[in-house]
Amino acid sequence: MKQPLSPDFPFAEGYVLPVDKPLGWTSADVVRKVKVLLRRLGHRKIKVGHAGTLDPLATGVLIVCIGRATKRAEALQAERKEYLTTMELGATTPSYDMEHPVDKTYPYAHITSERLAQALREMEGEQMQLPPVFSAKLIDGKRAYEYARKGAEVEMRRAPIRIDEMKVEAFELPSLTLRIRCSKGTYIRSIARDLGEKLDSGAYLTALCRTRSGDFTLEDTYTLEEAERILSGGAASAGATAAQKA
Repeated sequence: MKQPLSPDFPFAEGYVLPVDKPLGWTSADVVRKVKVLLRRLGHRKIKVGHAGTLDPLATGVLIVCIGRATKRAEALQAERKEYLTTMELGATTPSYDMEHPVDKTYPYAHITSERLAQALREMEGEQMQLPPVFSAKLIDGKRAYEYARKGAEVEMRRAPIRIDEMKVEAFELPSLTLRIRCSKGTYIRSIARDLGEKLDSGAYLTALCRTRSGDFTLEDTYTLEEAERILSGGAASAGATAAQKA
């Protein structure tokens, strides 16, 4: 259920704002935008953070914690996640998504529904996952993508995750859409890489949406445009749109 949002709310006391993150925005972009909206209401020094990063090319549920609710960020981030993702089989990219162009292609005509189902079953459960090089993982104080963008080699460390379920929503070669339920810290891009290898082919993400984070679903979220309209007293400020980054 959507939590009531009002410009009169005492945000410093704590508020959890589930946002439908727009395509192309970083999670930090969303936090900055929320800070701008709160400053307009007179909240100059209020704390704002998020509970679980989403890649710029991903959309969906991003939990923004405001005021005292920032103390809940770690607990909220630890909750189970659900994603709806579309993959392209038969090819790979350096980032495992569309941030970079295809670097290799592979055969995919041999991939049947039965073989796919078996691969997905084998990938479920607890495991040590290797994060993408183009990720926000911290390595010696820097983000992994900072090294990768400079062409520097970096050794990624595997991290424990759990994949609870991977359900096929649509499958028509070379396109595959999955609904994935998993633990925090799971990289869906790495799932695409691993699935491509397991199928003796390749795979990369063409779309990704987080449909649930803990108890919050897409139906519970506010778009940034909605939040701005509500917090501005019903009328969006001049020149502001959901596509603008403050």
